[in-house]
Amino acid sequence: QPAPGSVPSPEQQQMLCSQLEKIHTLFRRQLGIPLLDMEASYAEYEEWSEDPIPETIIKNYKKALQQLEKCKPYEEALLGAETPKLAEYQAYIDFEMKGGDPARIQLIYERALAENCLVPDLWARYNQYLDRQLKVKELVLSAHDRAVRNCPWTVGLWIRYLLAMERHRVDHSVISEMFEKALNAGFIQATDYVEFWQAYLDYLRRRVDFTQDSSKELEELRSAFARAVEYLKQEVEERFSESGDPSCTIMQNWARVEARLCNNMQKARELWDNIMTKGNAKYANMWLEYYNLERAHGDTQHCRKALHRAVQCTSDYPEHVCEVLLTLERIEGTLEDWDAAVQKTENRLARVNEQRAKAAEKEAALAKQEEEKAELRKQARAEKKASKKAKKTRVGDKRKADDDDEGEWGQEEEEQPSKRHKGDGDGVLLEEDMEVETGLFGRSGPEKPDHPADQKEKASTSRKDIPKVLHDSSKDHVTVFVSNLSYNMADPEVKLKELFESCGEVAEIRPVFSNKGTFRGYCYVEFKEEKSALQALGLDRKVVEGRPMFVSPCIDKNKNPHFKVFRYSTTLEKHKLFISGLPFSCTKEELEDLCKAHGNVKDIRLVTNRAGKPKGLAYVEYENEAQASQAVLKMDGLAVKEHVIKVAISNPPLRKLPDKAEAGRASPFAVPRQLYGARGKGRTQLSMMPRALQRQSNPVAKAENGMVQNSPATSSKPPEEPKKMSNADFAKMLLKK
Repeated sequence: QPAPGSVPSPEQQQMLCSQLEKIHTLFRRQLGIPLLDMEASYAEYEEWSEDPIPETIIKNYKKALQQLEKCKPYEEALLGAETPKLAEYQAYIDFEMKGGDPARIQLIYERALAENCLVPDLWARYNQYLDRQLKVKELVLSAHDRAVRNCPWTVGLWIRYLLAMERHRVDHSVISEMFEKALNAGFIQATDYVEFWQAYLDYLRRRVDFTQDSSKELEELRSAFARAVEYLKQEVEERFSESGDPSCTIMQNWARVEARLCNNMQKARELWDNIMTKGNAKYANMWLEYYNLERAHGDTQHCRKALHRAVQCTSDYPEHVCEVLLTLERIEGTLEDWDAAVQKTENRLARVNEQRAKAAEKEAALAKQEEEKAELRKQARAEKKASKKAKKTRVGDKRKADDDDEGEWGQEEEEQPSKRHKGDGDGVLLEEDMEVETGLFGRSGPEKPDHPADQKEKASTSRKDIPKVLHDSSKDHVTVFVSNLSYNMADPEVKLKELFESCGEVAEIRPVFSNKGTFRGYCYVEFKEEKSALQALGLDRKVVEGRPMFVSPCIDKNKNPHFKVFRYSTTLEKHKLFISGLPFSCTKEELEDLCKAHGNVKDIRLVTNRAGKPKGLAYVEYENEAQASQAVLKMDGLAVKEHVIKVAISNPPLRKLPDKAEAGRASPFAVPRQLYGARGKGRTQLSMMPRALQRQSNPVAKAENGMVQNSPATSSKPPEEPKKMSNADFAKMLLKK
């Protein structure tokens, strides 16, 4: 403004008017757009303006105010929500989509991506909107470039980028450069590479003018097909240890291009021959695909040849292939061709029916065998329960041997060393399995007196007289089951009470002891409140006396036989790495120093066995997928303490069920009820049956040179079933020289 009392020059007056007009324009623009606190802007404009506000400005202001009222709930939801606010942003986007204002839709997408730039789905929706609605080249390509820069591991974003570049006529050299960049981005699955190669090959195919017999574009397409097949075989299979294209879809497309567009059936047949040699010859649909191609672009002779091979090789649906062959001969074949086809199909179907009958018999036999085993296990459990009840009626009594040999057997057992648990065994011995072991020899002999200096033995003998307290299943919700503890733990109750008091008030700790009074490595911890039990589950895998302690919910396995506790995910986790080949001496801190160079590490878990010893495996969790993807590229094949490690995105394979055929090979002399866990048969679960009784062999005679020879007189007789032996019989056999 000019000084008061001064007369401005025409230039100053013009400059002043220009400045005033700019301020008016700014106010009008602000009042015409729905913005928070726009009422204050309107009051400020009224105060500042010397002239009354025009009617058009007031009308636009009221319209914007109405629009603000509609947007306000969504803005308030964003202000009150916590990151990442994806649901709130998506609701806001859906609202703006109904209005149809491209500028506002683009704006809300940009706001959402500013806070969620590592969410591939959000980029995909934004790019799809730009591709279908705005279609502005600079805007579309810029958004696609930003998407693949932020989420390079997502193959869908690269494919959309490729299509957008082709749609906007980008130079071929630029597209080829982008393709090479994508191959080095580090996709998560083998199928991602197959999908991206297919998209690129489709683009190259669309560039070819097939009216010409030969062209530069056609040669480039063929070389790209060949490179794709080689790349998937060399690079992808080596990295993922699997083929991303088991049905050879890329080679199938190549064969179709050669047959339909290039009229080169010879090359198409070579490709299909290669496809069939890769394990696809047993599938009927593969043969029919080749037959249809040959039918459309080949000749009848090759069709017949393909179907004859299909009848011979197909194992999934041979009837369908046989029917197609007979249909072909019915329409185009001679009588000789028809007879040959009928004979071939009849022979093949007869073999197939025979194989299916054998498989059905085998399956029925296995099912019957499983039923018999289940019945034997049921009987064994019933007998065991009966024997337990009998033992309870005579507490303190020891099982007697046969009357005539009782003294001799007792002396022999007194000389043998007593059994004891191994302190750091691999697993906890089940109570029923322990009874199977000890039941073969019994406990009839007198036990050795305790050594006065052995306090542990004294403690164990004192526990024999303590009555067993049965677990109350009604308190499962306030109880946790603790296992994998050391058998050598001196006073489990005191030790565990110190550990679990940090979670809440402990009502009772019930360690489980064997009949000899030794600690069996597991116990029940009962709390006063349920929240304390839930908090105690956080102590799972805590190292106690050199072993990881397992803490799990207290669940009745009889009511829930399939209940399993596993804290970790068994599915694909794109933000987590699986590292193998680590040296056993590698610590958590050393691995963290190695991994944090590629992103923010949230958690590291070194995998150990039940004894707490490392297995050379680890899981590393990053903040997001981008950091994990970069870490795979940088760390895979790295040398750590002269050990070459392998790094991949965490995707555990499905656990295989035990083979039924393996289960059917059990020894006929084995105890009917022996159930082993996932870790198999432990060293403490050895069969106590003498090996001489486990062999069904013919009587043998010793030659002079010490070699064992079969007796000819008795070799033809069938072996007799061994008689049941008492403890005294075993004693005689062991003492016999």
